[in-house]
Amino acid sequence: MSTAAPEGIDPSVPPSGTGCVECEEAAGWWVHLRRCAQCGHVGCCDSSPGQHATAHFRATGHPVMQSFEPGEDWFWDFARETGLEGPRLADPQAHPEEQPAPGPAGRVPPDWRDHVH
Repeated sequence: MSTAAPEGIDPSVPPSGTGCVECEEAAGWWVHLRRCAQCGHVGCCDSSPGQHATAHFRATGHPVMQSFEPGEDWFWDFARETGLEGPRLADPQAHPEEQPAPGPAGRVPPDWRDHVH
């Protein structure tokens, strides 16, 4: 029986941080966070203004991401456009519980709902 991770998943790679890489660089904000299961890049979801998780897939071809929200462990395969089962990835499993969604605190505009996709 093989214990190898599915293609596009490296369980040993930790997440790149606690927030969306591109949003942090631009002092932006996100609705929810997603983590690349291959390289650990944390990007924002498709509801977020930047849609950086999908942009990361398009730029790198890394096909699988996992939710980076507390209490969620689901995976999504962008290439096949389907959910899938995956192994436990390197800790941490999610952004800090005290970090709000949308987030981060202090950067989410009061009319944030008008900016989501």
